[in-house]
Amino acid sequence: MSLTTSNKFGKISISDEAVQAVASHAASECYGVVDLVSRRFSDNFGQLFSKNPQQGKGVLVQTVDSFIYIEVFAVLKRGVNVEAVKKSLSDAVGFSVETFTGMCVKRVHVNVVGLRI
Repeated sequence: MSLTTSNKFGKISISDEAVQAVASHAASECYGVVDLVSRRFSDNFGQLFSKNPQQGKGVLVQTVDSFIYIEVFAVLKRGVNVEAVKKSLSDAVGFSVETFTGMCVKRVHVNVVGLRI
């Protein structure tokens, strides 16, 4: 599925994979984030033997009407304030996707999968 919007330049379609890649990149750049992981163990296991890495790793994008809902699965650094990192991560991903797509991000839900040194 893809995101579609119209403006004075015409109709614009953006693939979910492109939005996932932008969100994944923004999330991995946030302070306190060690890694992004898929929500299913089978996806993580499959990536171990894959030659080309997945671009939108750890991010799930859904669109309902003209709103974007994003879910991020992250491993955080041990010793950081988890709530502060979740808020920062949510804000950074939402801002990056809104800037990239020009559409409204309704919600960014951050799932902390684990803590790592």
